[in-house]
Amino acid sequence: MKPEHEFFPVADVEYTEAPGGIPEITQRVLAADPETGFATRILRYAPGADSSPLGVQRHDFWEEVYILEGSFTDLTLGETFTPGMYACRPPGMAHGPWRSEEGVVTFEVRYGRQG
Repeated sequence: MKPEHEFFPVADVEYTEAPGGIPEITQRVLAADPETGFATRILRYAPGADSSPLGVQRHDFWEEVYILEGSFTDLTLGETFTPGMYACRPPGMAHGPWRSEEGVVTFEVRYGRQG
C-alpha cells in the first residue's frame, strides 16, 4: 500500500531520474507502494528530452496523466498534447515514444487492475 501522507510541499521532494535511463526525464515520487510499484508522481521532461530509446510503452497497470505545463508529442501518433489535457490508459494500451521541445511537467497516478 502507498504510505499515508497529509499535505506537504511537493517542492520538498527531490527530482530523480525516472526509470528508463534517460537523464533528461526525471520524477518526483509523491507516494509509492514498494511491493507493486504503483505510484503517484510528477514527471518532468527537460526541453529536448526524447523517450525514443524506450520505444512504444505498454504497462500492466492503469495510468492516468494530467499535463500541468509545457507540451510533448507522441511520436507514433504525431500528435502534440498541452496543459490541461488528460489521459487514462488501461493496462496494455500503447503510447509513445515521446519528445518534448519545450519541456513538460505531468501529474501521474499508476495503480493496479480492477477486479
